[in-house]
Amino acid sequence: MVSFARMALLLIPLLAGCAEPAWVGSAYAPPPGAAPSVAALTALGRAMFFDASLSASGKTSCASCHDPAFAYGPPNALPVQLAGRDGNTPGPRAAPSLRYLQTLPPFSEHHFDNDGDDSIDAGPTGGHMWDGRASSTHEQARLPLLSSSEMANATPEEVVARLERSAQADAFRRAFGERIFADRAAAFRAALMALEVFQQSPRDFYPYSSRYDAMLRGQAQLTTQEARGLQLFDDPAKGNCASCHLSAPTADGAFPLFTDFGLIAIGVPRNRALPMNADLGLCGPLRADFGDRDDYCGLFRTPSLRNVAVRGVFFHNGVFATLREAVLFYARRDTEPERFYPRNADASVNKFDDLPARYHANVNVDPPFDRPAGGTPALDDAEVDDIVAFLHTLTDADALPAPAQAAQNE
Repeated sequence: MVSFARMALLLIPLLAGCAEPAWVGSAYAPPPGAAPSVAALTALGRAMFFDASLSASGKTSCASCHDPAFAYGPPNALPVQLAGRDGNTPGPRAAPSLRYLQTLPPFSEHHFDNDGDDSIDAGPTGGHMWDGRASSTHEQARLPLLSSSEMANATPEEVVARLERSAQADAFRRAFGERIFADRAAAFRAALMALEVFQQSPRDFYPYSSRYDAMLRGQAQLTTQEARGLQLFDDPAKGNCASCHLSAPTADGAFPLFTDFGLIAIGVPRNRALPMNADLGLCGPLRADFGDRDDYCGLFRTPSLRNVAVRGVFFHNGVFATLREAVLFYARRDTEPERFYPRNADASVNKFDDLPARYHANVNVDPPFDRPAGGTPALDDAEVDDIVAFLHTLTDADALPAPAQAAQNE
């Protein structure tokens, strides 16, 4: 199978919007006799990813919010990351991990899986970002470069000007031709291509090096508690986690990504520490094309649970600060809502307080979200601990604390 990175190279001739190779009569003149290689673009994209000089503040790089030591997720427990032109502007949502997105499909309102009954419409699925608004890694790379709360460049031309002054300028010319910076639009497309190819690097973004992967290869075993946790994770009558966070290898043998890439509303509590509340996800405010679709309000893309144990905050608004608390929310959102939501003036619980009441019908009620207030939760405390223990087995080797890395390598 041709890798995505190699497929991306096939698109280079189209970047300038012409049928002939983009370097013919344009700024894309490649080195003599060769187009930029995957290795060259990966190295260039990696250097750009870590270069804070490409931001308006000069302090923020892609890696500031997507640190490789934390599986390309945030390196701290802030609910949202701080960046922007002043370096202190809060982002609108929690920064996700960039790992295990290599098969993320473009957003579709009607998604049909090829894992069984192809006639089942899975509904809104795919797309990068929490609301699926970027259709590809190429398009996703554009957003933080130009976002006022991230790298805060005002225009693509400003990005290119910073790149031309950066330590990567010579490598950029070697990859795309000496005259690449003469065409600002072409140079910006080339910059996105370099970032895209880097983010398809298997070693960096889908290493499959967790202990769970070793178990699937027959090279390791889960502990008794971890095995119980996996069983609870998969059990439709208990955690039912695998209904969205697929845990089994696919029919063709691919290891699981622990997500179905679907968009779902689960009614997480409001995070009052954030400036942006009543975030409606798929129907706005950051995505504008579904503003009239009430049935889409409150839906966010299901993230992969790989490396979830290294995160400092959970869900799109970073409302929970521990993995155990996030699992408890699934187990007790409905049986013990007062644990997670504030009370109204009349002492009733203001359930789903970050979602206007007219959208509450969108909130998922599949197990374990199918129990009445005051009822018995699907998971008791010990079972929650078992699932948390299992989730720790999904951490890639390079994201483990140093002692754990050493133990895993023994």
